[in-house]
Amino acid sequence: MDAAASSAGNLPIRTGDLWGGLAAMLVALPSAIAFGVLVFSAIDPTFAGQGALFGMLGAAALGLIAPVFGGTPALITAPCAPAAAILAGLAAELVNKGVEPARIPGLLALTALISAVLQVIYGIVKGGRFIKYIPYPVVSGYLSGVGLIIALGQLPKLLGLPKGTGLLHGLIDPASWKMPGVIVGIVTIAVMIVAPRMTKKIPAAILGLLAGIGSYFVLGMFSAELLATESNPLVIGTIKASGSLMDSIAAQFTSLLHIQGNDLRLVGYSALALSALLSIDTLKTCVVLDALTKGRHNSNRELLGQGIGNLATFAVSGMPGAGTMGATLVNVTSGGTTPRSGSVEGVFVVLAIVLLGPLIAWVPIGALAGILLVVAFRMFDWSAFKLLRHADTRFDFAVIAAVVIVAETVGLIAASATGVGLAILLFIRDQIRGSVLRRRATLREVSSKTHRLEAERELLQQHGELGAVFDLQGNLFFGTTDQLFTEAEQDLRLRRWLLLDVRRVQSMDYTAANLFKQMHNRLAERDGGILFCGMPSSLPQRQDIQGYLTQVGLVGGDKSGIRVFETRDEAIEWIEDRILESCGWRGKDALRPLDLAEIELLRELDPPVIGELRLCAHERTVVAGGKIFSRGDEADEIFLIRSGVVAILLPLQGGKRHHLATFARGDYFGEMSFLDKGSRSADAEAKTNCDLYVLSRREFNTHALADPVLAVKVFARLARAVSLRLRQTDGELRAIEDR
Repeated sequence: MDAAASSAGNLPIRTGDLWGGLAAMLVALPSAIAFGVLVFSAIDPTFAGQGALFGMLGAAALGLIAPVFGGTPALITAPCAPAAAILAGLAAELVNKGVEPARIPGLLALTALISAVLQVIYGIVKGGRFIKYIPYPVVSGYLSGVGLIIALGQLPKLLGLPKGTGLLHGLIDPASWKMPGVIVGIVTIAVMIVAPRMTKKIPAAILGLLAGIGSYFVLGMFSAELLATESNPLVIGTIKASGSLMDSIAAQFTSLLHIQGNDLRLVGYSALALSALLSIDTLKTCVVLDALTKGRHNSNRELLGQGIGNLATFAVSGMPGAGTMGATLVNVTSGGTTPRSGSVEGVFVVLAIVLLGPLIAWVPIGALAGILLVVAFRMFDWSAFKLLRHADTRFDFAVIAAVVIVAETVGLIAASATGVGLAILLFIRDQIRGSVLRRRATLREVSSKTHRLEAERELLQQHGELGAVFDLQGNLFFGTTDQLFTEAEQDLRLRRWLLLDVRRVQSMDYTAANLFKQMHNRLAERDGGILFCGMPSSLPQRQDIQGYLTQVGLVGGDKSGIRVFETRDEAIEWIEDRILESCGWRGKDALRPLDLAEIELLRELDPPVIGELRLCAHERTVVAGGKIFSRGDEADEIFLIRSGVVAILLPLQGGKRHHLATFARGDYFGEMSFLDKGSRSADAEAKTNCDLYVLSRREFNTHALADPVLAVKVFARLARAVSLRLRQTDGELRAIEDR
């Protein structure tokens, strides 16, 4: 995306970007004016003209600057409803606290400055990926609350109620309504609703605004007092700029020298909420834009660009904003495809201010109230009520409703805190919904890669219930550990050994560590315990589980008795050995070398057959670490293990090897090349000093031709042994599928 933006910046402006920028300006500018009036009217209705300039300058600065640094193609940045709601709420709060009206614009500018700096910081520390993960019910509730605040704030303006008149009192007292403003507002709303059905070429906000202005002048033909801008509460009035643009910029930066600690306390929470909401609004628009353009935005760069754009709005005394959905969609459908279209929109905003500035004084307040009421209606998430139909989604509705109620009764800052708290509850609920126990299996159903002799396999089948393997997943914390303990309750009563495979675990807290300690103590009463495997020392964006367990004293100490294995196979093999030892099985490494007749594959063969095999079987000794054969070797031998342990390893790229199997005393390996005379598929390496019998197919064939019974009996035994191995593998695969 960055490369695309860069290359787009070096190309001439496309015709589509011109038309897209123009269409986007027609949507963004009227809304910016309305938002600016909304904010400054909260200070005093006579500030409406200053509010209109506030919105226009913000639209110009954002349009010119944000696309250059953000780089998301076709994104339009402009003053938006969330910014209007937060700043208007802050202005009303400051008025109620007795702050002088003349100081409030400066405090609003300070709020915008802090918010912009925070957005720049979000981009620098790559916070975009975290902001995007705020649960949608929280965002929906917040935006619905903003929409409701805007609607409740605009109804008095639509009705023209005197300042200080409560909305409820005004609604039941039609005599207090200013009917020209009501008519203008109703006409504006009606046209905005009907316009999209009539034409897609001209934005509904423009048609609604033109209809409102037109209806106002029609009414002016019957009432002469409507045709004056001075002392007329039904229009914006004359916009008065204090000095030149350079004077304004100088005054803004000079004001920074007079910031006091109390000022920061007054606006700090609002600035934090503003930065978060503007960032969410921008990234949400970018996600929709990606789906339309088949692209992918850079969230961190876009946050940086939005922050720089909002710094520019502070410099020119403008209103902050975000990537807006409406203007962006109009830009795309009108042909805008590159970041240049956003800058073009900013240029058209500047031209509109220069050429049409004097005419803005005649914009009716009722028309702006009508536009904002439609915007508020569309911001409200009406689809949330569908969540009440199903029990599984009613909690999501409760989250949305709670954020909306707090936003209306307490304020947007409290709603932000409520949203964060509910986001935590949503996370806990989602974690509890799915079990952290991904799969459970006993050692009757799974086994290590060590091939066991038939007698050993029978013992493990009889006593395999003593050991079990738990595959864990997700986050192990106070919200999920009780569920895990409940699911493991029966195993804690029946097993001696529990292997916890934590390779899919993302994080763990002290509650989970304490649970494991309790589990280990219960198993230790039966001379057992828990074991861990699958814990890498570090992974990007994952907690160092083993390091954490060591810090809390659960592993790594002599007193804990909790073992940690690097691989799952090593841990299962260790449990198998403990089960076999409890049944009187002797260690596989400390016994004398077996005779040929004692090898399990050849056991029970007639002495004459064994005698024939002795003629073609050769003894071989391999020291620990020695190579028995390598992948790709052309050979036809089968190896019978008299003593020691052999590992079968698959070579991988980068010098690594994957452990396929382990064979021990009395077992055999290499049978595939003995049967088909093909090349070796893996390496065989002695884990300990090994004594082997080596039986070559070529020499075997020589004796088999002289004695056909030899071949029949040997191949029959080999077929049975291979069949048992395949049957065991098939059983383990079925166990995995069933889970």
